[in-house]
Amino acid sequence: MRFASSASLLVLTGVLLSACSGNVAPAPEDQYPDSDTERLYRYGSLAGGEGGISLFGGKKKGGEGENSGIGVNSFLWRATLDTVSFMPLTSADPFGGVILTDWYVNPQVPGERTKVQAYVMSRELRADALKVSLFRQVQDSKGNWKDAAVAAETNTKLEDAILSRARELRQANMGK
Repeated sequence: MRFASSASLLVLTGVLLSACSGNVAPAPEDQYPDSDTERLYRYGSLAGGEGGISLFGGKKKGGEGENSGIGVNSFLWRATLDTVSFMPLTSADPFGGVILTDWYVNPQVPGERTKVQAYVMSRELRADALKVSLFRQVQDSKGNWKDAAVAAETNTKLEDAILSRARELRQANMGK
């Protein structure tokens, strides 16, 4: 009996989630060949439209891309995914606002690799709502990867690029 009620609750949840899929903002064509990245860009989460699902009846505020479905600003979220889209994604949590990439080796610099940790910490489109950390390793003569310093301005430039992209997305959204 207990299994039947759990199964029916699971089916009902699936039906409700699939009903939310009609309000999806289209992603730019061919921008994300990887299906997981495309799904995250398209939905802002894996559970619904641009802002996800409102679980507790929260309301969207005045056009700022804020929502109660995910805990972060959708423009910052999408801009971060856009900016690091050339790197392999390890993890993307739209509810916690965390995006982690795997190591990326630039073909022009084969003895060096980088990875990114990005944290979107607010529902507002503000500079202090974004924290980006870039990690770098270089390969020694034996082929071992060793941690290397990253210039402080590199993290700042990456954050600036994400913020600029978020403003572009917001302006494009306001024109609709």
